[in-house]
Amino acid sequence: MKDILIRAICDDLNLKYQGVKNTTELLENGATIPFIARYRKELTQGLDEIQVRDIFDRYEYYDALEKRRETILTSIESQGLLTAELKKRILQCKDKTQLEDIYLPFRPKKRTRASVAKAKGLEPLALIIYNNEDFQGSKDDLYNSFINPDKEVKTLEEALSGALDIIAEWISDDEFIRGWVRDTTRTNGYIRSFAKSAYREEKTKYMNYYEHSELLHTAPSHRILAIRRGEKEGVLSWKIEVDEDKIIAYIQNRIIKSRDSLFKKELTLACVDTYKRLIAPSIEKEVFNEKIERDEIDAISVFSKNLKNLLLSSPAGRKVIMGVDPGYRTGCKIAIIDKQGDFKEFFPIYPHNTHKGEEEAEKRLLLAIEKYKVELIAIGNGTASKQTDSLIRNIIDKNKLDIISIMVSEAGASVYSASKIAIKEFPELDITARGAISIARRLQDPLAELVKIDPKSIGVGQYQHDVNQKELKRNLDLTVQSCVNYVGVELNTASSALLSYVSGIGPAVAENIVKFRTQKGSFSNRKELLAVNKLGEKAFEQCAGFLRIRDSKNPLDNSAIHPETYHLVDSMARDLSIPLKELIGNQKAIACIDLKKYVTDEFGLLTLKDIIAELKKPGLDPRKEFKSIEFSNRINDIQDLHEGMIVEGAVTNVTNFGAFIDIGVHQDGLVHISKLSQNFVNNPHDIVAVGDVVKVRVLDVDIQLKRISLERIT
Repeated sequence: MKDILIRAICDDLNLKYQGVKNTTELLENGATIPFIARYRKELTQGLDEIQVRDIFDRYEYYDALEKRRETILTSIESQGLLTAELKKRILQCKDKTQLEDIYLPFRPKKRTRASVAKAKGLEPLALIIYNNEDFQGSKDDLYNSFINPDKEVKTLEEALSGALDIIAEWISDDEFIRGWVRDTTRTNGYIRSFAKSAYREEKTKYMNYYEHSELLHTAPSHRILAIRRGEKEGVLSWKIEVDEDKIIAYIQNRIIKSRDSLFKKELTLACVDTYKRLIAPSIEKEVFNEKIERDEIDAISVFSKNLKNLLLSSPAGRKVIMGVDPGYRTGCKIAIIDKQGDFKEFFPIYPHNTHKGEEEAEKRLLLAIEKYKVELIAIGNGTASKQTDSLIRNIIDKNKLDIISIMVSEAGASVYSASKIAIKEFPELDITARGAISIARRLQDPLAELVKIDPKSIGVGQYQHDVNQKELKRNLDLTVQSCVNYVGVELNTASSALLSYVSGIGPAVAENIVKFRTQKGSFSNRKELLAVNKLGEKAFEQCAGFLRIRDSKNPLDNSAIHPETYHLVDSMARDLSIPLKELIGNQKAIACIDLKKYVTDEFGLLTLKDIIAELKKPGLDPRKEFKSIEFSNRINDIQDLHEGMIVEGAVTNVTNFGAFIDIGVHQDGLVHISKLSQNFVNNPHDIVAVGDVVKVRVLDVDIQLKRISLERIT
């Protein structure tokens, strides 16, 4: 069965057998996706992380299918109905829906109209009608022969009605009929939404769906998810419309074998009843749920892409940063962090209350800037952010300071401030202080700080609260893990939250690493990790290559080269007759290396090429160079906007229908997909990404609904 599973994955993904086989074995043995993609290229035949993850997803799908298949086989066999042909069809089935269709006639049923009719002894009559059997006498005589008051069949109409109920269930259980109706509904069905009576005259965010109809299978995911949300909120209703006459005609042609059928009228009634009462309602739900499931996957994919781009935002780097959590009445909360991200001081200022408060705020800020040699100021983009930014820029200009003030998204900062992680990090500080520290750290290293927050609270999703939460968490966790391992982690300064996402570590071992570091001091080399409680050889193999030690005696410890291949690099240095330290970054020497000399049974050219790339630029941060954005001082509120205004903004979220842009008015504007470029755009992610700085033109402003329509200027 394992071989069948692997071949099914190969067919689905168009990949070679051996690479898929080795990848599934690595996954079964506990290897993580980042580790497999980075350090096992010979075994996977060079599969990248996306391909490895696709294999992981398909493997889970077929594993679940196999478990369901075993349950179905056991159920049918226990009923004594498992034939060799049926077993073969079940074993060969690769689709969950089709498997359930095969099982439907054998599935134990609750009390139905058909089961009641069978209990009344009407199944023989149903068989005669269904099979169009010959019999002597009239049809009325036939029906009358099944009248049995003791079984509550008092009239011939009751006998016929019960028999037709049984036939209707038989037809409904026919996998081929259900399959055809499902495919027809999928392909030709129209999703129609309409406002419930209480909302028909009311202006809501669902107005576009008050009387909406489009082909279901081509409908964009955001519209289907919006319709479902509107239904949940009691604003909308929906239905799937199909050509019922065409579907019923198909069922009749399958069931009524001859135009001269003696029971044509009765079977026609059964066909209409089975479709309208049994098949249509369930197929409508199935097809809609299938579409929702696909659209949820799409929405989760969008969220993952946005999260990845946000996590990989350019870090300001090792700089002293002042974090500012702005506010009016409660004042602005100020926190200072040093180059390592360690907290130094916290204090509040009240610049927006009185003129005197502004003067005192300036003095306090200048003292802190001078004392700690502040290099950057990070300002949260919440309440009073524009006014606070303007104040700080004036102070910088007035005092001719060589400092940059930068607006930072504070989405999720309040969630972090009250979290167990924040309390553990800063037990002596209150929520406001923790929020200001988080804002400063987001600028210094977005990845290291944002991993502490539930991704759903970061604000880059599309209908994230409506989708399958288990699947959403799984995908977002994999995305965070991918980003963390892609960048690499400084072992001696990383938080336990960041370390927990490193390949092979997890929360418990991450805590043990931090405890070890606190008790024993900084790690001097990667091998010391083996002394950490519960970090064994297997975990070391998975994590070592992704951890960095800046001041290690072995310079390779500050690179993405795995310790298992250190001996290969040592051989390269010896063969070149230079110390290992002089090989790293030495382009001329590296160019002289003949990789073929170092190929082994375990490590081939794919791994060796990665080693050479790392030797050329060891420890290079793969993220983009840091770039700041300066919002216009002319606009501070949505009411300051007018049609035709051109402003600069930052992309905060990308969806399938466009991109949301922060232009500094506390309400993101939307650039619809049709306004992202002068050329046709199929996927907004091909044009912009979260964190991009863009120039936009204001097209329309709806103050009541707080909607801003923008156009990207290219």
